[in-house]
Amino acid sequence: MSITPRIVYMGTPDFAVEPLRAIKDNGYNVVAVVTAPDRPAGRGLKTQPTAVKTFALEHSLPVLQPERLKDEHFTRQLEYLKPEIGVVVAFRMLPKSVWSIPKLGTFNLHASLLPQYRGAAPINWAIINGEKTTGVTTFLLDEQLDTGNILLQKEVCIGEDETAGELHDRLMMAGADLVVKTLDMLLSGHQVNTIPQHQLMVAQPPLRTAPKLFRETCRIRWNDSVSNVYNLIRGLSPYPTAWSEMLVSINGKELLLQVKIYSAAKSVEPTSNLQPGSIDTSSSRTLRVACSDGFIALKIIQQAGKKAMPVEEFVKGWHNTKFIKML
Repeated sequence: MSITPRIVYMGTPDFAVEPLRAIKDNGYNVVAVVTAPDRPAGRGLKTQPTAVKTFALEHSLPVLQPERLKDEHFTRQLEYLKPEIGVVVAFRMLPKSVWSIPKLGTFNLHASLLPQYRGAAPINWAIINGEKTTGVTTFLLDEQLDTGNILLQKEVCIGEDETAGELHDRLMMAGADLVVKTLDMLLSGHQVNTIPQHQLMVAQPPLRTAPKLFRETCRIRWNDSVSNVYNLIRGLSPYPTAWSEMLVSINGKELLLQVKIYSAAKSVEPTSNLQPGSIDTSSSRTLRVACSDGFIALKIIQQAGKKAMPVEEFVKGWHNTKFIKML
């Protein structure tokens, strides 16, 4: 093996930047960075590079952006690079023709303690489901999604009021550290003992998955418990964000608004027989919404087409308005 093993790194979003930075800072030889093609983004739909591409170019790392991972030209490029190991973080599912090229294999970083929370949105679902702990896992790729043999894991506690965005940033740093430790282990020349995921599945409670989040998944059901609604809000904040429809009355005329809810507080107390979704406006500066067993106090909300703002500022902007119900 060469003194500076040749590594191909594959990733796209912000979450994949810190592991790449850590690999580079630890002196590893990244011979190519593979990322998604530039796409239109933002209000002006201006073509934008991925976060990983931006970092790679800033640090003079070669970048490959295949449209199709099974493209023969792309696989020939990888073969020409003669990588000894591949590292994948927040990227597409790789075909065998790609992950089998590095002679020591290709491993992936996943933001959960596998086999729990396989899928596209493990950070969000861990919070939505009220988990107290999660973590990061490195595992060898195989022909299925998130099923390969485990290399290393690190457990991370979830704060009681932590949002998906906050947990994302902590797991990103924990993941960067785990990726470097995994590289050190694989390239040490010692025998590596991996753990088949099916062995862990026997000892764990029923598996929870982390499927892709869709718009309807993010809609709040106000007849649910305070804890479940609160977990949904923080598990989707700041993106893709929990949402609801708000029924208001302006001078006797009803209007339906669509609002996103970025932040809230929970209060398990009697709802005075208010129906779930009913808005308690006993204070002119707050909006408390009844759930099945208490209230959710809205803190930061965003009306469609407007900017996000504290609820006090939102209420102030609606003169002669009665806030009736969340639907």
